[in-house]
Amino acid sequence: MIKENKNVALITGVTGQDGSYLSEFLLAKGYEVHGIIRRSSVDYRERIAHLEGQPHFHLHYADMGDSMSLVKLVGKVQPTEIYNLAAQSHVQVSFDAPEFTADVDAVGVLRILEAVRTNRLEKTCRIYQASTSELYGKVEEVPQNENTPFHPYSPYAVAKLYGYWIIKEYREAYDMYCCSGILFNHESERRGETFVTRKITLAASRIAQGKQDCLYLGNLDSLRDWGYAKDYVECMWLILQQEKPEDFVIATGVQHTVREFATLAFQYAGIELRWEGEGINEKGIDVKTGKTVVAVSEDFYRPTDVVNLWGDPTKAKSQLGWNPQTTSFEELVRIMVNHDMQKVAADHVAGVMRTNLAEYLEKGLVK
Repeated sequence: MIKENKNVALITGVTGQDGSYLSEFLLAKGYEVHGIIRRSSVDYRERIAHLEGQPHFHLHYADMGDSMSLVKLVGKVQPTEIYNLAAQSHVQVSFDAPEFTADVDAVGVLRILEAVRTNRLEKTCRIYQASTSELYGKVEEVPQNENTPFHPYSPYAVAKLYGYWIIKEYREAYDMYCCSGILFNHESERRGETFVTRKITLAASRIAQGKQDCLYLGNLDSLRDWGYAKDYVECMWLILQQEKPEDFVIATGVQHTVREFATLAFQYAGIELRWEGEGINEKGIDVKTGKTVVAVSEDFYRPTDVVNLWGDPTKAKSQLGWNPQTTSFEELVRIMVNHDMQKVAADHVAGVMRTNLAEYLEKGLVK
């Protein structure tokens, strides 16, 4: 056994945005932190590289699609808390890979629950399930709270709905301490580059530095409740510290359009935008140069699109004492743009150095 009267956390999805922030948070609280990783030919894990080698941070090979690997690992680690953050979390990708999404995001949750039961840890291990605002999908009321009806509107959301209900079922059927945090959109400088917010901040940085001409987006009118991922992991932890397991909406209570996010991101990158046209013909014009730097493309419209997600964090604020706006929307965008401005500049320098080295090698100036 690994634990000795100590808080031991097992995190699935530890290499992701949330997993990296949660690992830092729990280590600071004195936890023994164990993370699950999948075998890859590339060993560098950017978001958690600074944690590897720390004495209380451990990585293990397992997979959400392999129940035996999960059973063995849970038995080995004997966690007091499990944070299930692993998922195929890209909504658009779920339309392209629905079966994989279902296996990981739906049945994967069941595998975690059964791994705990198989090792007879039902009474000693608390489980947090990362649920999603996409459950509300084709929204039936705004803002959305813990009692709002679900209407999933993508394969991702449908898979996550199974995860939500199987957590609730095991809580009631087996008296397990397991609960869901219904997370609304949460972003950071560690967000994957294919997600719309990071796509915007990177493009704004590249355009500002002359490395890209135009950013193409989908529905600019989509409304989202965007928070800072670093703030949200605190709420995940607070949910597992309550006397009884309950589900909570994790959101800021404030929403913005994709257009607003883009406008602010470009502003922080030093570009003032003027919007012209409507729908598919709408464009973002650089006021200074008159060039089109943002355009709409039908390629980024989804078969079924969720347009109005807006969370009500009242329960989390009152019961957990959590502050959903420790980091404001404006500060979140500024943090992301500042990071990406530096990243683009550093990538440019690295690119120049590689080019120069290649030229020197070709000319035989270095060996």
